[in-house]
Amino acid sequence: MELDSNQIREIIPHRYPMQLIDKITDFEPGVWAEGIKCVSVNEPFFQGHFPEAHVMPGVLIIEALAQTGAVAILSLEENKGKIAFFGGIKNARFRAQVKPGDVLNLRCEITAKKGPVGFGKATATVNGKVAVTAEISFAIGEGK
Repeated sequence: MELDSNQIREIIPHRYPMQLIDKITDFEPGVWAEGIKCVSVNEPFFQGHFPEAHVMPGVLIIEALAQTGAVAILSLEENKGKIAFFGGIKNARFRAQVKPGDVLNLRCEITAKKGPVGFGKATATVNGKVAVTAEISFAIGEGK
């Protein structure tokens, strides 16, 4: 099942300039999600990272992966209206630069969940080449 950017906003609380996923291409609530981020030269972070050699900051790729995982976990009925907060990042590896014009393919698989705490395995690719891998953990908290 696909979700457009407006449908994503109904699940996660992120808004401009921090909503870093443009589309969810498929997902299974509570299990995994896949999405895309179309990287544009008009992204505000390119003004300073780096003005003469644009490269998407690795931490923002990790954030995009976490948002993808948040769609998976927050799409469960019992988590609607809640927020997934970062708990940790392990084994993050940055293998390729992501630049304007790239389509970042994002996948996060929920690997374990115990109460409000969970873990995910995340991978970002561009044109089939791995750009970033990481293990992330999160804690589900109440919304407003």
